[in-house]
Amino acid sequence: MTRDAGNQDVIVVGGGIIGLAVAWRARQRGMRVTVLEREAVGGGATRVAAGMLAPVAEVEFGGAGRRLLELGLRSAELWPAFAAELEAATERSVGLAAAGTLMVARDDDEARELERQLAFRASLGLNARRMRPSESRELEPALAPAVRLALEIPEDRAVDPRLVTSALLRACQLAGVRVLEHVGRVALAVDGDSASGVQLADGERLLAQDVVVASGAWSAAVHGLPPAAGVPVRPVKGQTLRLRDPAGPGLLSRSVRFAEGYLVPRADGRYVLGGTVEERGFDEAATAGGAYALLRDAFELVPGVSELEIEELCVGLRPGTPDNLPVLGPGTLRGLVWATGHYRNGILQAPLTAELVAELLGGGRPDEPLLDACTPERFGGGAAHLEPAAVGLP
Repeated sequence: MTRDAGNQDVIVVGGGIIGLAVAWRARQRGMRVTVLEREAVGGGATRVAAGMLAPVAEVEFGGAGRRLLELGLRSAELWPAFAAELEAATERSVGLAAAGTLMVARDDDEARELERQLAFRASLGLNARRMRPSESRELEPALAPAVRLALEIPEDRAVDPRLVTSALLRACQLAGVRVLEHVGRVALAVDGDSASGVQLADGERLLAQDVVVASGAWSAAVHGLPPAAGVPVRPVKGQTLRLRDPAGPGLLSRSVRFAEGYLVPRADGRYVLGGTVEERGFDEAATAGGAYALLRDAFELVPGVSELEIEELCVGLRPGTPDNLPVLGPGTLRGLVWATGHYRNGILQAPLTAELVAELLGGGRPDEPLLDACTPERFGGGAAHLEPAAVGLP
Protein backbone atom coordinates (compact mmCIF):
# COMPACT_ATOMS: atom_id res chain seq x y z
CA MET A 1 0.00 0.00 0.00
CA THR A 2 1.25 3.50 -0.82
CA ARG A 3 -0.10 6.70 0.66
CA ASP A 4 1.09 10.23 1.13
CA ALA A 5 1.09 10.23 4.97
CA GLY A 6 -1.49 13.00 4.93
CA ASN A 7 0.26 15.13 2.29
CA GLN A 8 3.43 15.42 4.36
CA ASP A 9 6.29 17.66 3.35
CA VAL A 10 8.84 15.98 5.60
CA ILE A 11 9.31 12.54 7.13
CA VAL A 12 11.86 12.44 9.95
CA VAL A 13 13.28 8.98 10.61
CA GLY A 14 14.32 8.94 14.25
CA GLY A 15 12.62 10.20 17.40
CA GLY A 16 15.56 11.19 19.58
CA ILE A 17 16.37 14.75 20.55
CA ILE A 18 17.76 15.57 17.08
CA GLY A 19 14.78 14.18 15.18
CA LEU A 20 12.21 15.81 17.45
CA ALA A 21 13.98 19.18 17.43
CA VAL A 22 14.21 19.14 13.62
CA ALA A 23 10.53 18.18 13.35
CA TRP A 24 9.46 20.96 15.73
CA ARG A 25 11.44 23.64 13.90
CA ALA A 26 10.27 22.41 10.51
CA ARG A 27 6.64 22.51 11.65
CA GLN A 28 7.12 26.06 12.92
CA ARG A 29 8.13 26.98 9.36
CA GLY A 30 4.81 25.69 8.09
CA MET A 31 5.87 22.25 6.92
CA ARG A 32 3.71 19.18 7.48
CA VAL A 33 5.86 16.69 9.35
CA THR A 34 5.74 13.04 10.40
CA VAL A 35 8.26 11.52 12.82
CA LEU A 36 8.89 7.77 12.65
CA GLU A 37 10.57 6.05 15.63
CA ARG A 38 11.44 2.38 15.48
CA GLU A 39 10.90 1.95 19.26
CA ALA A 40 9.88 4.56 21.85
CA VAL A 41 10.55 8.25 21.34
CA GLY A 42 13.72 9.28 23.14
CA GLY A 43 14.53 5.69 24.02
CA GLY A 44 18.00 5.49 22.46
CA ALA A 45 21.15 7.49 23.13
CA THR A 46 19.07 10.51 24.19
CA ARG A 47 17.68 8.61 27.17
CA VAL A 48 21.16 7.58 28.35
CA ALA A 49 22.91 10.93 27.83
CA ALA A 50 23.98 13.01 30.83
CA GLY A 51 22.99 16.26 29.15
CA MET A 52 26.20 18.28 29.53
CA LEU A 53 26.31 21.47 27.47
CA ALA A 54 30.06 21.73 27.74
CA PRO A 55 31.86 22.78 24.55
CA VAL A 56 34.75 24.33 26.48
CA ALA A 57 35.29 21.31 28.71
CA GLU A 58 35.16 18.93 25.74
CA VAL A 59 37.25 20.83 23.19
CA GLU A 60 39.72 18.59 21.36
CA PHE A 61 43.03 19.21 19.62
CA GLY A 62 43.23 19.38 15.83
CA GLY A 63 41.30 20.97 13.00
CA ALA A 64 38.19 18.84 13.43
CA GLY A 65 38.27 19.66 17.14
CA ARG A 66 38.24 23.39 16.34
CA ARG A 67 35.24 23.00 14.06
CA LEU A 68 33.49 20.89 16.68
CA LEU A 69 34.19 23.61 19.25
CA GLU A 70 32.65 26.24 17.00
CA LEU A 71 29.55 24.11 16.52
CA GLY A 72 29.31 23.55 20.26
CA LEU A 73 29.78 27.20 21.19
CA ARG A 74 27.19 28.33 18.66
CA SER A 75 24.63 25.80 19.86
CA ALA A 76 25.38 26.46 23.54
CA GLU A 77 24.46 30.10 22.93
CA LEU A 78 21.09 28.97 21.59
CA TRP A 79 20.26 26.69 24.51
CA PRO A 80 18.84 29.23 27.03
CA ALA A 81 16.35 30.63 24.51
CA PHE A 82 15.61 27.14 23.15
CA ALA A 83 14.87 25.86 26.67
CA ALA A 84 12.74 28.87 27.53
CA GLU A 85 10.72 28.48 24.34
CA LEU A 86 10.15 24.79 24.99
CA GLU A 87 9.09 25.39 28.56
CA ALA A 88 6.74 28.20 27.58
CA ALA A 89 5.15 26.09 24.83
CA THR A 90 4.63 23.00 26.97
CA GLU A 91 4.72 24.14 30.62
CA ARG A 92 7.31 21.41 31.21
CA SER A 93 10.77 21.94 32.68
CA VAL A 94 13.86 20.79 30.79
CA GLY A 95 16.13 21.00 33.84
CA LEU A 96 18.54 23.61 32.46
CA ALA A 97 21.28 24.35 35.01
CA ALA A 98 24.17 26.81 34.72
CA ALA A 99 26.49 25.81 37.55
CA GLY A 100 29.58 25.12 35.41
CA THR A 101 32.09 22.28 35.32
CA LEU A 102 35.14 21.25 37.32
CA MET A 103 37.78 19.20 35.53
CA VAL A 104 39.84 17.42 38.18
CA ALA A 105 43.11 15.47 38.35
CA ARG A 106 43.88 12.81 40.93
CA ASP A 107 47.61 12.29 40.35
CA ASP A 108 50.66 14.07 38.92
CA ASP A 109 50.22 12.68 35.41
CA GLU A 110 46.64 13.87 35.23
CA ALA A 111 47.66 17.23 36.71
CA ARG A 112 50.24 17.72 33.95
CA GLU A 113 47.57 16.89 31.39
CA LEU A 114 45.23 19.46 32.95
CA GLU A 115 47.96 22.09 32.71
CA ARG A 116 48.28 21.21 29.02
CA GLN A 117 44.52 21.46 28.61
CA LEU A 118 44.48 24.84 30.34
CA ALA A 119 47.16 26.21 28.01
CA PHE A 120 45.24 24.88 25.02
CA ARG A 121 42.04 26.62 26.09
CA ALA A 122 43.93 29.84 26.78
CA SER A 123 45.33 29.72 23.24
CA LEU A 124 41.75 29.59 21.94
CA GLY A 125 40.57 32.44 24.15
CA LEU A 126 38.30 30.16 26.17
CA ASN A 127 37.36 30.86 29.77
CA ALA A 128 38.99 28.30 32.07
CA ARG A 129 40.56 28.93 35.48
CA ARG A 130 43.30 26.95 37.20
CA MET A 131 42.41 26.04 40.77
CA ARG A 132 44.51 24.70 43.60
CA PRO A 133 43.08 21.64 45.37
CA SER A 134 41.97 23.73 48.35
CA GLU A 135 40.15 26.16 46.04
CA SER A 136 38.36 23.35 44.25
CA ARG A 137 37.18 21.91 47.57
CA GLU A 138 35.83 25.31 48.57
CA LEU A 139 33.61 25.12 45.50
CA GLU A 140 32.81 21.42 45.93
CA PRO A 141 33.44 20.23 49.52
CA ALA A 142 32.62 16.63 48.53
CA LEU A 143 35.84 16.36 46.52
CA ALA A 144 38.47 14.05 47.98
CA PRO A 145 41.70 15.42 49.49
CA ALA A 146 43.54 13.40 46.83
CA VAL A 147 42.58 15.92 44.12
CA ARG A 148 45.84 17.40 42.78
CA LEU A 149 44.54 20.11 40.46
CA ALA A 150 41.32 21.40 38.96
CA LEU A 151 40.12 23.58 36.12
CA GLU A 152 36.92 25.55 36.50
CA ILE A 153 34.78 26.05 33.39
CA PRO A 154 32.18 28.51 34.69
CA GLU A 155 30.07 28.90 31.54
CA ASP A 156 29.16 25.24 31.02
CA ARG A 157 25.56 24.20 31.51
CA ALA A 158 23.57 20.98 31.68
CA VAL A 159 20.03 19.83 30.92
CA ASP A 160 18.08 16.66 31.64
CA PRO A 161 17.70 14.96 28.24
CA ARG A 162 14.72 12.92 29.42
CA LEU A 163 12.88 16.09 30.38
CA VAL A 164 13.89 17.71 27.10
CA THR A 165 12.51 14.72 25.18
CA SER A 166 9.22 14.90 27.04
CA ALA A 167 8.91 18.61 26.32
CA LEU A 168 9.89 18.24 22.66
CA LEU A 169 7.40 15.44 22.12
CA ARG A 170 4.66 17.57 23.67
CA ALA A 171 5.71 20.62 21.63
CA CYS A 172 5.61 18.58 18.43
CA GLN A 173 2.18 17.20 19.24
CA LEU A 174 0.80 20.64 20.10
CA ALA A 175 2.21 22.03 16.85
CA GLY A 176 0.60 19.29 14.76
CA VAL A 177 3.57 17.02 14.08
CA ARG A 178 2.49 13.42 13.56
CA VAL A 179 4.61 11.12 15.74
CA LEU A 180 4.51 7.36 15.15
CA GLU A 181 6.33 5.11 17.61
CA HIS A 182 7.24 1.40 17.47
CA VAL A 183 7.20 1.30 13.69
CA GLY A 184 10.20 -1.05 13.51
CA ARG A 185 12.84 -0.65 10.89
CA VAL A 186 12.02 1.42 7.83
CA ALA A 187 13.42 1.41 4.32
CA LEU A 188 14.03 4.44 2.17
CA ALA A 189 11.76 4.61 -0.88
CA VAL A 190 13.89 5.57 -3.87
CA ASP A 191 12.63 6.57 -7.31
CA GLY A 192 15.52 7.09 -9.72
CA ASP A 193 17.93 9.51 -8.11
CA SER A 194 15.43 10.78 -5.52
CA ALA A 195 14.13 9.74 -2.13
CA SER A 196 10.34 9.82 -2.28
CA GLY A 197 9.45 8.60 1.20
CA VAL A 198 9.85 5.47 3.31
CA GLN A 199 8.49 1.97 3.45
CA LEU A 200 7.41 0.61 6.83
CA ALA A 201 8.04 -2.90 8.09
CA ASP A 202 4.47 -3.92 7.17
CA GLY A 203 5.06 -2.93 3.55
CA GLU A 204 3.18 0.36 3.66
CA ARG A 205 4.78 3.28 1.84
CA LEU A 206 4.62 6.84 3.15
CA LEU A 207 5.44 9.57 0.66
CA ALA A 208 6.90 13.00 1.34
CA GLN A 209 8.91 15.68 -0.39
CA ASP A 210 11.92 15.25 1.92
CA VAL A 211 13.18 12.51 4.21
CA VAL A 212 15.44 13.41 7.13
CA VAL A 213 17.57 10.59 8.54
CA ALA A 214 18.06 11.34 12.24
CA SER A 215 18.41 7.75 13.44
CA GLY A 216 21.60 8.18 15.43
CA ALA A 217 23.73 5.05 15.52
CA TRP A 218 21.21 3.30 13.25
CA SER A 219 21.51 5.86 10.45
CA ALA A 220 23.79 3.68 8.35
CA ALA A 221 21.38 0.77 8.82
CA VAL A 222 18.51 2.43 6.95
CA HIS A 223 17.52 0.00 4.22
CA GLY A 224 17.05 1.06 0.64
CA LEU A 225 20.07 3.36 0.43
CA PRO A 226 22.09 2.91 -2.76
CA PRO A 227 25.68 1.86 -1.96
CA ALA A 228 27.16 5.29 -2.68
CA ALA A 229 24.47 7.21 -0.80
CA GLY A 230 25.26 6.19 2.78
CA VAL A 231 27.43 7.81 5.44
CA PRO A 232 29.95 6.13 7.78
CA VAL A 233 28.07 6.41 11.05
CA ARG A 234 28.95 3.69 13.55
CA PRO A 235 27.68 2.82 17.04
CA VAL A 236 29.94 3.67 20.00
CA LYS A 237 28.70 2.06 23.20
CA GLY A 238 28.41 4.09 26.38
CA GLN A 239 27.29 2.93 29.83
CA THR A 240 25.94 5.28 32.51
CA LEU A 241 24.71 4.86 36.04
CA ARG A 242 21.73 6.76 37.43
CA LEU A 243 22.27 7.45 41.13
CA ARG A 244 20.08 9.06 43.80
CA ASP A 245 20.94 10.68 47.10
CA PRO A 246 18.20 9.79 49.62
CA ALA A 247 19.17 12.92 51.55
CA GLY A 248 18.34 15.09 48.54
CA PRO A 249 20.53 17.46 46.51
CA GLY A 250 23.78 18.89 47.82
CA LEU A 251 26.61 16.43 47.27
CA LEU A 252 27.68 18.37 44.16
CA SER A 253 26.45 21.63 42.67
CA ARG A 254 28.27 21.41 39.33
CA SER A 255 29.42 18.74 36.90
CA VAL A 256 32.72 17.07 37.77
CA ARG A 257 34.78 15.63 34.92
CA PHE A 258 37.72 13.29 35.40
CA ALA A 259 39.99 11.34 33.08
CA GLU A 260 37.61 8.39 32.67
CA GLY A 261 34.21 10.02 32.97
CA TYR A 262 31.91 12.56 34.59
CA LEU A 263 29.41 13.01 37.40
CA VAL A 264 26.50 15.33 36.62
CA PRO A 265 24.07 16.49 39.34
CA ARG A 266 20.35 17.00 38.89
CA ALA A 267 18.30 19.45 40.91
CA ASP A 268 16.36 16.67 42.67
CA GLY A 269 19.36 14.88 44.19
CA ARG A 270 19.95 12.49 41.34
CA TYR A 271 23.26 12.09 39.54
CA VAL A 272 24.38 10.69 36.20
CA LEU A 273 27.72 8.88 36.30
CA GLY A 274 29.26 8.08 32.93
CA GLY A 275 30.43 7.27 30.51
CA THR A 276 32.36 4.44 28.97
CA VAL A 277 33.51 4.59 25.34
CA GLU A 278 33.41 1.11 23.81
CA GLU A 279 33.74 0.03 20.19
CA ARG A 280 31.41 -2.97 20.46
CA GLY A 281 29.13 -2.57 17.47
CA PHE A 282 25.43 -2.77 18.29
CA ASP A 283 26.01 -4.52 21.61
CA GLU A 284 23.72 -2.89 24.20
CA ALA A 285 24.44 -5.22 27.13
CA ALA A 286 25.16 -3.55 30.46
CA THR A 287 28.21 -5.04 32.15
CA ALA A 288 29.44 -5.36 35.72
CA GLY A 289 32.90 -4.32 34.57
CA GLY A 290 31.63 -1.08 33.10
CA ALA A 291 29.66 -0.23 36.24
CA TYR A 292 32.59 -1.12 38.49
CA ALA A 293 35.04 1.06 36.58
CA LEU A 294 32.72 4.06 36.71
CA LEU A 295 32.05 3.71 40.44
CA ARG A 296 35.69 3.06 41.30
CA ASP A 297 36.97 6.13 39.48
CA ALA A 298 34.21 8.40 40.77
CA PHE A 299 34.71 7.21 44.37
CA GLU A 300 38.39 8.17 44.29
CA LEU A 301 37.41 11.78 43.59
CA VAL A 302 33.98 12.08 45.27
CA PRO A 303 33.89 9.55 48.14
CA GLY A 304 30.28 10.41 48.91
CA VAL A 305 29.28 8.51 45.77
CA SER A 306 29.40 5.35 47.89
CA GLU A 307 26.33 6.55 49.81
CA LEU A 308 24.19 7.06 46.72
CA GLU A 309 21.54 4.58 45.69
CA ILE A 310 21.78 2.93 42.27
CA GLU A 311 18.57 3.47 40.34
CA GLU A 312 19.58 2.36 36.88
CA LEU A 313 22.45 1.06 34.77
CA CYS A 314 21.78 1.91 31.17
CA VAL A 315 23.50 1.64 27.81
CA GLY A 316 23.33 3.86 24.76
CA LEU A 317 24.89 3.78 21.31
CA ARG A 318 26.42 7.09 20.27
CA PRO A 319 26.51 7.81 16.52
CA GLY A 320 30.21 8.23 15.72
CA THR A 321 31.84 9.38 12.48
CA PRO A 322 35.48 9.15 11.35
CA ASP A 323 36.17 12.80 12.27
CA ASN A 324 33.66 13.05 15.17
CA LEU A 325 31.80 15.83 13.35
CA PRO A 326 28.08 15.42 12.67
CA VAL A 327 26.61 14.72 9.24
CA LEU A 328 24.30 17.57 8.26
CA GLY A 329 22.68 18.45 4.98
CA PRO A 330 21.59 16.95 1.66
CA GLY A 331 22.83 13.57 0.57
CA THR A 332 23.56 12.31 -2.91
CA LEU A 333 19.87 11.49 -3.36
CA ARG A 334 17.53 14.38 -3.94
CA GLY A 335 15.05 14.70 -1.14
CA LEU A 336 17.35 13.02 1.40
CA VAL A 337 18.73 15.12 4.26
CA TRP A 338 21.05 13.88 6.99
CA ALA A 339 20.96 15.00 10.63
CA THR A 340 23.07 12.44 12.43
CA GLY A 341 26.58 11.51 13.61
CA HIS A 342 26.65 13.82 16.62
CA TYR A 343 28.66 11.31 18.67
CA ARG A 344 28.89 12.66 22.26
CA ASN A 345 27.37 16.05 21.43
CA GLY A 346 23.82 15.36 20.32
CA ILE A 347 22.21 17.12 23.28
CA LEU A 348 24.50 20.13 22.98
CA GLN A 349 24.12 20.49 19.21
CA ALA A 350 20.36 19.89 18.98
CA PRO A 351 19.21 23.55 18.79
CA LEU A 352 21.71 24.53 16.09
CA THR A 353 21.15 21.32 14.11
CA ALA A 354 17.40 21.90 14.17
CA GLU A 355 17.74 25.49 12.94
CA LEU A 356 20.11 24.60 10.10
CA VAL A 357 18.22 21.53 8.90
CA ALA A 358 14.83 23.26 9.08
CA GLU A 359 16.18 26.09 6.95
CA LEU A 360 17.50 23.60 4.40
CA LEU A 361 14.13 21.84 4.32
CA GLY A 362 12.45 25.17 3.72
CA GLY A 363 14.49 25.67 0.58
CA GLY A 364 17.07 28.00 2.06
CA ARG A 365 20.82 27.72 2.06
CA PRO A 366 22.06 28.89 5.45
CA ASP A 367 25.06 31.23 5.29
CA GLU A 368 26.92 28.80 7.46
CA PRO A 369 30.48 27.66 6.71
CA LEU A 370 30.12 24.92 9.32
CA LEU A 371 27.72 23.10 7.00
CA ASP A 372 30.59 22.60 4.59
CA ALA A 373 32.60 20.91 7.36
CA CYS A 374 29.63 18.67 8.17
CA THR A 375 28.52 17.83 4.63
CA PRO A 376 27.84 14.16 3.88
CA GLU A 377 29.92 14.56 0.73
CA ARG A 378 33.15 14.90 2.74
CA PHE A 379 33.36 11.12 3.05
CA GLY A 380 33.18 10.46 -0.68
CA GLY A 381 31.53 7.36 -2.06
CA GLY A 382 29.17 6.60 0.79
CA ALA A 383 29.68 3.90 3.39
CA ALA A 384 29.17 0.23 4.00
CA HIS A 385 25.73 -0.71 5.24
CA LEU A 386 25.69 -1.65 8.91
CA GLU A 387 23.30 -4.39 9.93
CA PRO A 388 22.14 -4.56 13.57
CA ALA A 389 20.52 -7.95 12.99
CA ALA A 390 23.96 -9.40 12.38
CA VAL A 391 24.62 -9.16 16.10
CA GLY A 392 21.22 -10.44 17.14
CA LEU A 393 19.35 -7.17 17.63
CA PRO A 394 15.79 -6.67 16.40
